[in-house]
Amino acid sequence: MIFSKGNLDLSNIKAVAMLLVVLLVGCDNSTNTVIYEPDEEVDNGGVQEEPASLSGAYEGTFKIGVALNSSQVYGNQPEAIPLINKHFNSATPENLLKWTSIHPQPNQYTFDGPDTFVEFAEQRDMFIVGHTLVWHSQIPDWTFVDENGDELGREALLQRMKDHIDTVVGRYKGRVDAWDVVNEAATWSDGLRQSKWLEIIGEDYLDKAFQYAHEADPGAELYYNDYNLWASGKRQTVVDMVKRLQENNIPIHGIGMQAHYGINGPSIEEIEASILAFSELGVKVMITELDVNVLPSENEVDVDYDPDSGEPVPSELNPFTNGLPDYMQQILKDRYVELFELFKKQQDKIDRVTLWGLDDGNTWLNGFPIPNRTNHPLLFDRNYEPKPALFGILEVAED
Repeated sequence: MIFSKGNLDLSNIKAVAMLLVVLLVGCDNSTNTVIYEPDEEVDNGGVQEEPASLSGAYEGTFKIGVALNSSQVYGNQPEAIPLINKHFNSATPENLLKWTSIHPQPNQYTFDGPDTFVEFAEQRDMFIVGHTLVWHSQIPDWTFVDENGDELGREALLQRMKDHIDTVVGRYKGRVDAWDVVNEAATWSDGLRQSKWLEIIGEDYLDKAFQYAHEADPGAELYYNDYNLWASGKRQTVVDMVKRLQENNIPIHGIGMQAHYGINGPSIEEIEASILAFSELGVKVMITELDVNVLPSENEVDVDYDPDSGEPVPSELNPFTNGLPDYMQQILKDRYVELFELFKKQQDKIDRVTLWGLDDGNTWLNGFPIPNRTNHPLLFDRNYEPKPALFGILEVAED
């Protein structure tokens, strides 16, 4: 993608902070835009050296989860371990259980990483979520073709799905508490995504995935997980999907609302409308993959840049390489506070809130949608220090 250069020079970030404005929008594709100007005095959140336990503060309200990467579960980030131990009572593997990681070749399963993850979470008595069984992404091409490279038919692909689910879910039967059975199967407003699963099998691939997962472990909770479920069109697609599964007596126990939000959107009202709509179906609602993008959208700056050029990302698109300034810490805190105020308000409908990563140094948003940026979307910074946002949501729990 190429951006055109305008007359505005934002290369000096101090000038940006004190003289101009920062335009920010989230990665959730929201079109809402709010212009923020730094205040002269900033509430830093009363940061203390030793914050209270986040999961402890929300005990009896909902579980507090975190997505863990392989480096963390193998103990290669020792600074992370005390934070995980203290603040979280649920764990989801960021990538270790995705098809391409665990089943890279037709007759090859790689269980070292998933086994280590499950053992890590079990040792800490965490609620374990398996992520994910059926997805259109991070899946090898061989999944959909036979040994001759010809596309599989319906029955052959169903058998391949069943074999994968039987093997993976069966291995962790009674140990993994819940599974994101199907991930991101809906579009914004056009119904189901045109994936290979839908193209070859039909819409009942969803039914079969949940059926196979239930058969492999009847005691596990089974979820559907997707992003942008605050959007009314996508919400309705998923509501219709769940109703159809329920009418067909297919077990589905919850909806995971991915919360890759931005500073400006989606609105609290949009998020709440979906929480209410899904809870009316009689299923659990989980807030999953929570993070808050603080960087400008590529649509909101006027600069020449091709992400494929290999050139450094311009400061207009990457303004916080030296850390998040106080005024942005306050904005981030305010956003987290309003989100957790909503979650607490709807606590009778929400079973779990999971952060998509522990710290800013390990967030996928450093590379998406533009590679090699410095994002600050989580509750702990790159030095594993708590940010004002953490103290803000602890205050929400106390109120």
